[in-house]
Amino acid sequence: MSEEKLVSVETQTEYSVTTGQHETRIFFKVYVEAAKSGLIADMGAERWQTLCILASFMDEKGECYPTQDHIASRLGVSRQTANQRIKRLVEYRWQGRELVRAIRKRDEHTKRWENTRYTVLPISQITIFNTEPEAM
Repeated sequence: MSEEKLVSVETQTEYSVTTGQHETRIFFKVYVEAAKSGLIADMGAERWQTLCILASFMDEKGECYPTQDHIASRLGVSRQTANQRIKRLVEYRWQGRELVRAIRKRDEHTKRWENTRYTVLPISQITIFNTEPEAM
């Protein structure tokens, strides 16, 4: 597989002179190589859409901490359906490797579950802030 980017996530911050506030927008760019490589076809529409939504929350390390409600809202589905879709995405393998890792842990003091930490791994070729993708 080539080392071309498949997808990138970029941010843009704008300042409104009328409100005096900054607003950050996230852009998700899909490169032709994502289709040519077979990634999109192999993933299927549901996992691809779920990956795109999850990636919209990630930082430059690929980590994100969205709540189940946030994911469900952005997908336009129920919380239960969002959980099922995330589970299928986490179980999915591209060329034998995971694209997304989910880690759940309890707060040591309260014993309550924290938000799941998702990491969009470099094998996904999804990059943010113009970082270089992992070589294939």
